[in-house]
Amino acid sequence: MSANKKNILIFSIFGGVILILLLFVVITGRIPLNDAATVGNTAGNLNNNGYFCEHDGRVYFANAYDNYALYSMNTDETDIRKLHGGACSLINAGGDYLYYVTAGNSDDQDTSSFRGAYGIYRSRLNGKNVTGMDHCHVAAMQLCGSYLYYEKFNSNTSFSLEKIRIDKKDKRTVDPAAMINPNCYADGVIYYNGTDQDHYLYTLDTASDTASVLWESDLWNPVYQDGYVYYMDVENNYRLCRYSISGDIVEVLTNERIDAFNVCQDYIYYQTNSKDAPALKRMYVDGSSQETVREGIYQNINITSEYVYFNAFGESTPVYKTETYGPVNVVTFEAAMQAALEELE
Repeated sequence: MSANKKNILIFSIFGGVILILLLFVVITGRIPLNDAATVGNTAGNLNNNGYFCEHDGRVYFANAYDNYALYSMNTDETDIRKLHGGACSLINAGGDYLYYVTAGNSDDQDTSSFRGAYGIYRSRLNGKNVTGMDHCHVAAMQLCGSYLYYEKFNSNTSFSLEKIRIDKKDKRTVDPAAMINPNCYADGVIYYNGTDQDHYLYTLDTASDTASVLWESDLWNPVYQDGYVYYMDVENNYRLCRYSISGDIVEVLTNERIDAFNVCQDYIYYQTNSKDAPALKRMYVDGSSQETVREGIYQNINITSEYVYFNAFGESTPVYKTETYGPVNVVTFEAAMQAALEELE
């Protein structure tokens, strides 16, 4: 073989290797889009800061015993792993990726680094390949199909609704001057309450980003489940009700004033507002079988398939839990505390 032919062969092989490497980088770097029905987390969890998110048999959570660093575990609290440091919230999951918000430092402009920076981030489910999505303060966020919809906090009086595709190729302002909480998403529609001239129930069609009034009644923090919208009744001292969309019927679930609530398949967990006897309670979704979970004032009510997690108002720890569907038995989230202690060793 002549020298020229050898050189041609070497360059051909070298060029082929480079081409294969480039194709590998392109393929592995591509973010697959989600089905339109993909929901990042439940509305109830996100309305309670989104500290827990269940996805494909794993629970991703902000560990309060480790300054709200990002952890994951099985639903039965085994195999706990720390994914990243830095306080996180509004955790969403879809496909092979996590999406979350970090507090960080307000003067940190580096969105390529997870630690210290604030804004929206995407990572693999194992916490690797962290990518900054948007450098901003976020009040609420939901993964709706292949888009993150988020309420951007601009100043004390300025909010806007933004959206960005999960591959960062399409970022848009949906509404430049409105407080729209996108946490409640189902079947291509975001349900939210008005905050300006009224508190009516609105819908946002995510296919066209068109808003419309669904029901003219003042409410707060709507949660959609199985044809019902559960909400706090603004007009009647924030009692808990549900509204049947198809039947146009309102059911009062409790006349107690409440501060927060969360809904799972069978139960509603809710914090009552009472000067004399505040308590975290639960009842069936039709309002029956009301019972006290724990006396006192609690917040951050997050629900997984096996446990309900919460903490006392104004105190990040201890984190309490009880079985979601079993009898009430409140204990502390010892597995998370132990995992945090092991990280310090």
